[in-house]
Amino acid sequence: MNFNTVVMVKQVPDTSNISGEVMKPDGTVNRAKLPTIFNPDDKVALELALQVRDRFGGKVTAVTMGPPKAAELLRDCLYMGADDVCLITDRKFGGADTLATSYILSETIQKLGPFDLVFAGRQAIDGDTAQVGPQTAEKLGLPQITYAEEVIDLKEDKIVVKRRIDGGYEILESSLPVLITVLQEAATPRPFKATRLMALKNARTRLELEKMPETAAKPLDELISDYKNKGLYIQTLSREDLGVDLERCGIQGSPTKVHKVESVVLTGEEHKQFPATREGIGELLDSLIEEHFFG
Repeated sequence: MNFNTVVMVKQVPDTSNISGEVMKPDGTVNRAKLPTIFNPDDKVALELALQVRDRFGGKVTAVTMGPPKAAELLRDCLYMGADDVCLITDRKFGGADTLATSYILSETIQKLGPFDLVFAGRQAIDGDTAQVGPQTAEKLGLPQITYAEEVIDLKEDKIVVKRRIDGGYEILESSLPVLITVLQEAATPRPFKATRLMALKNARTRLELEKMPETAAKPLDELISDYKNKGLYIQTLSREDLGVDLERCGIQGSPTKVHKVESVVLTGEEHKQFPATREGIGELLDSLIEEHFFG
C-alpha cells in the first residue's frame, strides 16, 4: 500500500540555557540568542513514521515552520530517512502561539496534497503546551490519537494504535486520515545514514539558493529547477504560497502573551548537618518524618 504521511517537526531553543535575558519586549523568545536542537518528541514522531513506512509502504514528508535556519532541521530529517521535506517561513509568521501555528500548519498540510497520517511529537520543550497537534487535528477536521506508544496495525481504511493512559494503556482504532501525537518513549530515533548524508548534504531551500554565488550567473528559477532535478530542493512556502489570512498569523493572530520568563532557583535559609553514624542517621530519619517528607 502507499500511505502518505506528514510529520510536523520543530527546531527548538535548548531550554537548558534559557533565561530572562532571551525574552524580547513583546514576550516572544529571541531564538537568535540560543542554540537550537531537534525537538525530542518530534524526532521520535519522525522515527515512528519511518517505521510505519518501512512496514506498510508509502512516503514520509517532514514539515516545519520556522526561520530560514530551520532548514538545518529538515536536512537532519532527510539524513534520517524522510522522503521529502518542506519549510514554512515568513516574517509575518514570527511570534506565533499554538493557535496561529496550528492554523498555518493545517493550511500547509492541505496544500501538500492528499495524506493518510499526520504525526507530531506530544509537545515541544520550548512551550510544553501539547496543543499544536490537537489544534491542527481540529482545524483539519481529523480524528486524533494522543500519547501514542506504538502503531500495532495499519490497513487501507484504519489504524490500530497503543496509547498510554494513567495506570496503563489503551488500544484504539481509528479511520484514516488521522493525526497522532507521539510520546518520547515510543521509539529510539535511528542515526543518520551516511549514504543519505553524503547524497543530501547540499539540499537547499529557495532562501538558501538566493544567497548562493551561482544565483548571480543563473536565474533563480533555473537554479531551483536544477536542484529539483537532482532531488536537492527543499520546498519553501511563504504566506503568498499558502494564501493564508494574515489576521490569523504571527503575533497578530496569537492571543497568548508571555509576560515574563525567570530562572527559579530554590534555596534554603538554613541547613543542618547529620553525622555519618547510626545515631546521626536515626536523627535524620526523625527529622524527615517530622517535616512530612515521608512517613
